[in-house]
Amino acid sequence: MAYEIIDEIKREEITIEDVVQSTFENINKTEHKLHSFVNLYRTEALEKAKKLDNKLKNNEPVGDLYGLPLGVKDLICIKNKPVTCASNILEGFKPPYNATVITKLIEKSDGICIGSTNMDEFAMGSSTENSCYGETYNPWNLSCVPGGSSGGSGASVSGGQVLAALGSDTGGSIRCPASYCGVTGLKPTYGRVSRYGLIAYANSLDQIGPLTKCVYDAALLMELMAGFDEKDSTSVNLSVENYTKDLKNSIEGRKIGIPLEFFEKGLDKSVKTKVNDGIKILENLGAESVEMSFPHLEYTIPTYYLIAMSEASSNLARYDGLRYGKGPSDLSGDIFDVFSRTRGEQFGKEVRKRIIMGTYALSAGYYDMFYMKALKARTLIKNDFKKAFERCDVIVSPTMPTTAFKVGELIDDPLKMYLMDILTCPVNLAGLPAISIPCGFDNKDLPIGFQIIGNYFEEKTILNFGFELEQKLDIYKRSPPVIGGK
Repeated sequence: MAYEIIDEIKREEITIEDVVQSTFENINKTEHKLHSFVNLYRTEALEKAKKLDNKLKNNEPVGDLYGLPLGVKDLICIKNKPVTCASNILEGFKPPYNATVITKLIEKSDGICIGSTNMDEFAMGSSTENSCYGETYNPWNLSCVPGGSSGGSGASVSGGQVLAALGSDTGGSIRCPASYCGVTGLKPTYGRVSRYGLIAYANSLDQIGPLTKCVYDAALLMELMAGFDEKDSTSVNLSVENYTKDLKNSIEGRKIGIPLEFFEKGLDKSVKTKVNDGIKILENLGAESVEMSFPHLEYTIPTYYLIAMSEASSNLARYDGLRYGKGPSDLSGDIFDVFSRTRGEQFGKEVRKRIIMGTYALSAGYYDMFYMKALKARTLIKNDFKKAFERCDVIVSPTMPTTAFKVGELIDDPLKMYLMDILTCPVNLAGLPAISIPCGFDNKDLPIGFQIIGNYFEEKTILNFGFELEQKLDIYKRSPPVIGGK
């Protein structure tokens, strides 16, 4: 666990250089199987490790992460390092600034970025199959997907390459790989973590969050990365709570909402069984279950994809291959011909499809029919959660309706792929915080995710529930076969 490594460094049992060296050794052993990373920064990471070790020897102050190696999803800006969103159109792009989360975790807290992780192109996908760099593979079964779009981050943590990584969550893109890869994934409240320096997919939905081996590590990173940022107009000016301090609070007398619609059709039997077992554990800890209905859940997928694709269409209009990134192969014709050829050549199939659908939804004559109706449906979904939280402290459900599917299994069935997000997308539409922790395995020994949803800015509460459940289940230390586990 990350917190254990930090404690060992503080006690001078190991050096930061040892930790970083070990990290790259683990990556060398497994990267050819997982393909989690698209860039690695060994030289810079070791140089910073040596500097931090020297500071410790000289009793100089060091940041709270003490050189903890971190993976960073390839859409979070790191100054003068390649950031491509796993897309050919951003080949060669190096941002001249750091994202706020990089400033907080790497510069101020002395974490060490060891590389950028693979993802679905522009975060558009649930499997990390839509990347210009190729697929990432699940450490529990190399023939399966790791989830997406933060699949590289999820696989790198699950596969023992790093103890923590950053992802982004638009409709479940942190929680999905957390579920499929058997790790902890936290999606914060919208506005809790700065989006400055995050290359946007859908502005009203995206949030940066951590993927870690355990709940304590997620709480630790949240304390350091959360908070107001004047550079981000969506950032909320609230003080940051001490998330690690309250992890062990009793949940006795607290109420758990059980949304009936989240446990209906499309749910694997093994997923339903393990999640229900997790609910029983929380009840044995003194929590009380309350059944409730979410009548507008059925509108989640069309609502989410209409909004997300519309915002993506607008956001991706800036990528023309001329101002930055990879230029066009042919400059003949007028400016519209050049733009069209560049975007057709450099964007992947899934991105082109979502741009077309989003542009259609925003076009004259269809805006009211599609986009405005989606916004109204979003309000109905928000109201379902509002009513639910009048009766409970947290809402629990499966994270994903199934365990990880095979690579290539759904790539030609986009509707089925989109429906996989039915249990995670409502959280983003409402802007709520949620965490996924592993709660068991199916008969193929693939991990199952348990989702805990909180009210606005109640990260402390969902971390508390997640920690209590995690400790009772005691499966988070189990390792996948790719690193010698069972």
